[in-house]
Amino acid sequence: MVWDCYLRQEVRLSRFFGKIGVSCLRYSMGVIYLWYGVLKIVGISPVEELVTRSTYWIRIPHFVIYLGFWEAAIGLCLMVRRMNRVGLYLLFLQLPGTFLPLIFSPEDCFTIFPYGLTLVGQFVFKNVISIAVGLVLVGDLYRK
Repeated sequence: MVWDCYLRQEVRLSRFFGKIGVSCLRYSMGVIYLWYGVLKIVGISPVEELVTRSTYWIRIPHFVIYLGFWEAAIGLCLMVRRMNRVGLYLLFLQLPGTFLPLIFSPEDCFTIFPYGLTLVGQFVFKNVISIAVGLVLVGDLYRK
């Protein structure tokens, strides 16, 4: 009796979260990318120096600011449903670059390679989640 009541509630919750889950992912990714982008644009991003060290070979003055506009555009596109496709293209073009510190600044990412992650290393590795969210959002493009 109690178990049946629990299962009915679980089914209701599952259906409800199934309806809103993808939208929650899309908006939360949008807010995060917009926020991180604006921090870079206004020059108060805590990863500015890391980005500069990891992209030293890109000879564009103030590259971090351009990256900030790119990330802000991703965020805005993810929050506007009709622009999701553009946002996802921009996201998947940007994501490989988020792993550059592992190549160009491994000393910033590891205390003991390959297990001991620094705070920067953890920040870089969290992008695996961004890839997974991006894949879910691509799968949602044609859902009505």
